[in-house]
Amino acid sequence: MPSEPKVNILMVDDHPENLLALEAILEGLGQNLVKAHSGMEALRCLLNQDFAVILLDVQMPDMDGFETAALIRQRARSHSTPIIFLTAFSTSDTLQIRGYSLGAVDYLFKPIQPEILTSKVSVFVELYQKTAQIERQAAELKKSEERFRRLSANSPVGIFLIDTSGQCTYMNSRCQVICGCTIEQITENWWQIIHLEERDRIFNEWSACFRSGQEYSNEFRIQAQDTLRWVHLRSSPMLCDKGEVIGYVGTLEDISDRKQAEAERSKLIYEQAARAEAEAANRMKDEFLAVLSHELRTPLNSILGWARLLRTRKFDEKTIAKALETIERNAKSQAQLIEDILDISRIIQGKLRLHLCPVNLIPIIEAAINAVRPAAEAKAIQLETYFDANANLVCADPERLQQVIWNLLTNAIKFTPEGGIVAVRLETIDAAYTQIHVQDTGIGISPEFLPYVFDTFRQGDSTTTRSHGGLGLGLGIVRHLVELHHGTVAVDSAGEGQGTTFTVTLPVLEKVPGAALESLPSLS
Repeated sequence: MPSEPKVNILMVDDHPENLLALEAILEGLGQNLVKAHSGMEALRCLLNQDFAVILLDVQMPDMDGFETAALIRQRARSHSTPIIFLTAFSTSDTLQIRGYSLGAVDYLFKPIQPEILTSKVSVFVELYQKTAQIERQAAELKKSEERFRRLSANSPVGIFLIDTSGQCTYMNSRCQVICGCTIEQITENWWQIIHLEERDRIFNEWSACFRSGQEYSNEFRIQAQDTLRWVHLRSSPMLCDKGEVIGYVGTLEDISDRKQAEAERSKLIYEQAARAEAEAANRMKDEFLAVLSHELRTPLNSILGWARLLRTRKFDEKTIAKALETIERNAKSQAQLIEDILDISRIIQGKLRLHLCPVNLIPIIEAAINAVRPAAEAKAIQLETYFDANANLVCADPERLQQVIWNLLTNAIKFTPEGGIVAVRLETIDAAYTQIHVQDTGIGISPEFLPYVFDTFRQGDSTTTRSHGGLGLGLGIVRHLVELHHGTVAVDSAGEGQGTTFTVTLPVLEKVPGAALESLPSLS
């Protein structure tokens, strides 16, 4: 801690030897001792310095001590400076009364006892130091208050205080501008300015933080007169020296411009995304139409080609049989393409309906396998099956469920190279769900395309020169049909060349929603 600055002590006596004696007595106090040899000299000293105490000799030529004291008291700066009169000539009560009437704090007679003088002077020195310290603290406090006032008045954000009862006790001018009201208008019901749609939520959240002594921060809307504003409120507990909460201090920032900019950016991003989505949809439509024309033209060319040959030439029975088989196969392929397009049309229009009944999945799966077996044998693909004989019945449309499995098997065979394996597994999960897994050792699916596998019209390679045909509708139809059965379909692949697994999950009959069960025929 820095030591207290030295204070001034004024000693006034027309005899130099008396001044030397006073100096010898008081030098132990360690203060600044100022000597004056006359009343006039003493007054000159008071023009430039302040003193903690004045030791004033009564008997002096030209101007005695009483006259000097009277002049000292006339000056505002020295009006309250303590004066101790010193005299060696008279102990008259009248003179003492005169001295005290002039504001003297003491009246000592010579010869002076050093201990008494030192004790009395040290009291006034200490009093002067404490007074100066208080004045300095008051000046610092005043400066601090002035700084706070200027800071609060010129702050770019609103500042407010709330007491422990939840009442607003202070708002700076910026806060009042943001809120559109004065402190008198908002004291008790400050939360009323919060927008009605958010008022209860914000007030409850803030109150919870208020009661627990926690900080709070949130963005919300306020209704400032006729203007709707977005604000960011922050508040923190205000603690006393003992660490007890004595209120809350907070800031309020108008973020309307930022919110407007964010809204405009969001709108722009949405418009850009919508535009990109529309452009992607147009591209997909164009690609689909190109693929569709190719897929329809390919079997049609084969049918027309063989039909012309049969009309213009004569063939043996073997060639005729081959031609008819080719025409029939391509006609069925074209019919399947058309059926897929009609299914998609029904799905889009919401006209696809199921005919539900209790179904044993094993015959359905076996029928689908038998339908694709010729295609599998043509590529020497091995079909493997693993059936849980205790699998529960499901609520399903047998034809549509067989269409789901047929699509998955057809897809697996199409993308599995010759000599590969396609496995079908049926199992029960937690007695509540039945799962059908169709797993192949085919070309797999890249991680980038995996999220879009079930999107209608989506294909990993949509060009008309790709090595595998199809319109890209099958898996979209699969997902929709499975969801109509209150089930889910998922796909998993470790990547290109790593094979693919499709998993259909269906609720067992006991877990089907009541609305679906109402359409079931009697089981008896």
